[in-house]
Amino acid sequence: MAINHLAPEQTEQFADNIVGFARALRSAGLPVGPGAVIDAMSALQVIEIGNRSDVFATLEAIFVKRHEHALIFSQAFNLFFRPSEEWKHMLDSVPLPEQAKKKPQAGARRVQEAMSQPRMTETPQHQEQDLRLSVSDKEILQKKDFAQMSAAEISEALHAIERMHLPQAELLTRRQRPDARGLRLDLRRTLRASLRTGGDIIDIHRLGRIEKPAPIVALLDISGSMSEYTRLFLHFLHAITDARKRVSVFLFGTRLTNVSRALRQRDPDEALASCSASVEDWAGGTRISASLHNFNKLWARRVLSQGAIVLLISDGLEREADSKLAFEMDRLHRSCRRLIWLNPLLRFGGFEAKAQGIKMMLPHVDEFRPVHNLSSIQELITTLSQPLPPHHRSLIRSAA
Repeated sequence: MAINHLAPEQTEQFADNIVGFARALRSAGLPVGPGAVIDAMSALQVIEIGNRSDVFATLEAIFVKRHEHALIFSQAFNLFFRPSEEWKHMLDSVPLPEQAKKKPQAGARRVQEAMSQPRMTETPQHQEQDLRLSVSDKEILQKKDFAQMSAAEISEALHAIERMHLPQAELLTRRQRPDARGLRLDLRRTLRASLRTGGDIIDIHRLGRIEKPAPIVALLDISGSMSEYTRLFLHFLHAITDARKRVSVFLFGTRLTNVSRALRQRDPDEALASCSASVEDWAGGTRISASLHNFNKLWARRVLSQGAIVLLISDGLEREADSKLAFEMDRLHRSCRRLIWLNPLLRFGGFEAKAQGIKMMLPHVDEFRPVHNLSSIQELITTLSQPLPPHHRSLIRSAA
């Protein structure tokens, strides 16, 4: 049954439901505008609306523009259009489901809040006043887990991340430049200056070591188990990429993807959209061992040759945990100046390294830190800004 076969009152109710669904998606954080609603109504004209899967696929193709929005859309669709045998509620008023008893999935709170919000009729000034956070609200936001945030709280968290400043931890290089307080004599400039005084050395010129920001290499897990945190981590990496140009970012799930160039775009939304377009295994499985092998073989000598700091952002839930994973982690550890593992699972007070993949990875990291809220990200920035220890490891020069 198509829309053009419906009665006029049913067609009007159908259109109202689609508009309400689009408004709920917008409240949940998806960029859905009037043009997308018009496209959705046009697309639904040519499909069988009695088939729930066809309606889902049609609306998803129109409303979902980024990989990280697919999970939110799926939950919103299941809440807004409750399954039934004949799909009759699609044409009637939309009932909200009862409270689910199972553990909420990623973004579930945002979706439920979006469904329960009334139609917005307040003025923009009133809305802006309501969205302002008090001092106590900001303190709570700093400690709140990203997975438990509402759409408004995530928006505030993104603004907070964009305002973060990363002081540059300087790294001494072998190159030198003129420096009045340098420890090495600049014999060439000293002798050249002595020619002006008939060969008498009056001014002694010195050389000092050049300091550059330490390179940062981020390996971000984008598997399904990390989908609650991926977008915020990408915003954080975009923020430090803008402040420090020596940042390389790689995304991995079942394969490794270099998105360093995409994240250099100045607008964060454009940068994330470019990352989303270049990644094919978003919110899929996890193959940490294979991804690290590809990085060590193809990219390590390019981006780790100057004493880089590596940020491994993953929960460590590897599908194929074997001796290869330990080997690749050890190889990565020896190739960089400092390896910091950021794991959202550390947010649990009783966390224990019971998973086989975590057990194999843990001995090969310098720091094991939680990263699940704004406070943990701020602590990470403090760590990255501290003076770097001497580079005592030898660089691996050949692929195994």
